[in-house]
Amino acid sequence: MSISSLKKRLQKTLGHSVPALALGSAFLVAGAPVNAAEEPIRIGMTISSTGSFALASQSGVRGVEVWVNDVNSRGGIEINGKKRPVELVKRDDRSDKQMVTRVYEGLITDDKVDLVFAPFGSTLTAAAATVTDRLGKFMMIWSAASDQLYDQGFKYIVSGTQMPVSNMLNASMAFSKQLGIKKVAIVYSDEPFPTGLAQGGRDRAQQNGIEVVMFERYPKGQKDFSTLLQKARASGAEAFVPTSYEGDLISMVRQMKQLNVSFPYTFMVYASTPQFQAIGSDSNFIFSHTNYDPSINWKVNAGMNREQFAKAYDKAFPKAEFPPDFQTALAYGAAVIAEETIKKADSLEAGKLKQAALALSDKLTVMAGPYAINESGMQLKMPFPVVQLQPGKGVVTVFPQDVAVAKPDFPIPDWSKR
Repeated sequence: MSISSLKKRLQKTLGHSVPALALGSAFLVAGAPVNAAEEPIRIGMTISSTGSFALASQSGVRGVEVWVNDVNSRGGIEINGKKRPVELVKRDDRSDKQMVTRVYEGLITDDKVDLVFAPFGSTLTAAAATVTDRLGKFMMIWSAASDQLYDQGFKYIVSGTQMPVSNMLNASMAFSKQLGIKKVAIVYSDEPFPTGLAQGGRDRAQQNGIEVVMFERYPKGQKDFSTLLQKARASGAEAFVPTSYEGDLISMVRQMKQLNVSFPYTFMVYASTPQFQAIGSDSNFIFSHTNYDPSINWKVNAGMNREQFAKAYDKAFPKAEFPPDFQTALAYGAAVIAEETIKKADSLEAGKLKQAALALSDKLTVMAGPYAINESGMQLKMPFPVVQLQPGKGVVTVFPQDVAVAKPDFPIPDWSKR
């Protein structure tokens, strides 16, 4: 197929013009050596080209594309004794949950995909699950962590790699206690994932004897955080934990600097990502978490290890604006678990895939960590170590002790002393 034909086909699938990076990714998937005689396994997935989920979504899909390249280089996935190549069918959701429902229905009814990978985040994934479950398709989740998602009775969803949001700040709050922190301020965006993260953080703080002196929600789309920041400072909090997406967190850091607001301990979930670090020295000293770091090397029994993945990523995306991050690792790991699930089920039927995913629970370790789920499909493991962005060192792991490679810079210095 010619380049122009591929471009037209991808544009038809996405429903809009194709950016250079997306087009390059399509060539990688299409150009991988496969057994063309066998019918491909068609996997549907949406990507956010715009909106608050765009950065994380695009990081994730690159992890999936590395997996597709690897699978097809091995001849595909074996079902009923025959190896079948994988074809990734991508559509744009523009970070819009109304669009997600329409697009996932189109993937299933029009594009005839065999199974789907979830979009980014709990908001979009919940919207997609209402469609995929109704239409009887298995969905592998790589980022949605909202506990409530798994309480809704969806039959065919599995979280391959993302631990529940209620447990996500376990390490951060345990580390805060170790540092001697007594008071924490938590602010959060009015969206499912940030809300669940904040609620889980509040519970874990209280379990560690840390007083929650501020717990405040702000509306999605808010740009001015000056009042919230000043209120957090006035609360006497030693730790500041905003649970929001990258765009909001970057804005907060810039406004903290402008207002000269600082805390001994500031923890931001997305501060470990290359996109966040691109703001420069203002990102220094912030604590975060990740499961993709040179010091974190799980002993994998499925898929590539971190070193192998890094080489494959560089080969696939030599001109990528950012290196892989924890979203990339989560998505790649979930794709590997999907492969193992298909092989275990020896089928693409949703019910058989769900049973196979349950049968593999506690038996797989992928690059992102150990895999285990409950009956609802909720991920029970995949821990996130605490890291800090240190001047001259970049991201270093500081907690827990068994994976720490550096001591924390604590307390974080005031802006005037940096």
